[in-house]
Amino acid sequence: MGETSTAADKNGFQASAWHFAALIAGNVALALGPWLVRLADTGPVSAGFWRLFLPIPLIAFLAWRGRAPGPFDRRLALLAIVAGVFFALDIATWHVGIEETRLGNAVLFGNSGSVILMLWGLIALRRAPSGRESAGVLAALAGAAILLGRSLEISTATFVGDLFCLFAGLCYAFYLLPAQKARGVLGQWSVLLLVCLVASPLLLGMAVAAGEPVWPGEAGWTPVLLLALSSQFIGQGLLVYSLKHFPPLIIGMALLTQPAVAATVGWFVFGERLVPLDVLGMALLAAALLLARTAPPARVPNARPD
Repeated sequence: MGETSTAADKNGFQASAWHFAALIAGNVALALGPWLVRLADTGPVSAGFWRLFLPIPLIAFLAWRGRAPGPFDRRLALLAIVAGVFFALDIATWHVGIEETRLGNAVLFGNSGSVILMLWGLIALRRAPSGRESAGVLAALAGAAILLGRSLEISTATFVGDLFCLFAGLCYAFYLLPAQKARGVLGQWSVLLLVCLVASPLLLGMAVAAGEPVWPGEAGWTPVLLLALSSQFIGQGLLVYSLKHFPPLIIGMALLTQPAVAATVGWFVFGERLVPLDVLGMALLAAALLLARTAPPARVPNARPD
């Protein structure tokens, strides 16, 4: 791209129209994940296994190309393995929750790890939250209360689904803490490869123990292949490509396209109609996520890799 198509701000971020398109497309690809989980007839945890297992050759190739010189750091590799265990729990509980609640709720609660990481950062710094951070926590609590209350009004199944997705958000936070530390040295793709190698057999074991069908049935391989490519490779690949070109505020705002896309799919495909109270709860929780993603003290990572 020429100079006319690239803009730089005072912080040194340089972004072209292609970078912005990649940022939005990556978030849209991730937002389609819950829809594909529902389309797959393998069972939710089994779908998570295929999602992590199928792209391993592509991720391994990228990890090999981008490997860092020098000896392999076993301590950091152990951190990546721990991250893989929590990521398996995250994917398993999130995919189960997707089957039981509305798609918009699943995406919002699945991203709740950002708020948890913000609080973790404040505890580590041993200081009280600022006004902006307090507003984010209050918005998260109010939005979650509204959405959980609405789910309980609809049925106990959707309420339980929301709780599964909230637990997934907690596991996601504990996945990111060791993964972020490890990928600073090992590299993004090496860490993702280790995470996939650890998490995929754990997910397979959980699926078998739960009695889920593992092999695709009448729906065929299309949903799980698209899930693996969109959520684990294309979505993350586009985000890795674009994130370094934008400040946290833009990244946080782009994240909000995920619940919007998921809620739209849920409305038109599954008839999950939203009432004004649903929209208010989503807006409050989305605002909390935006504040969490752009809060500097907590050093919150950006979009979830799913």
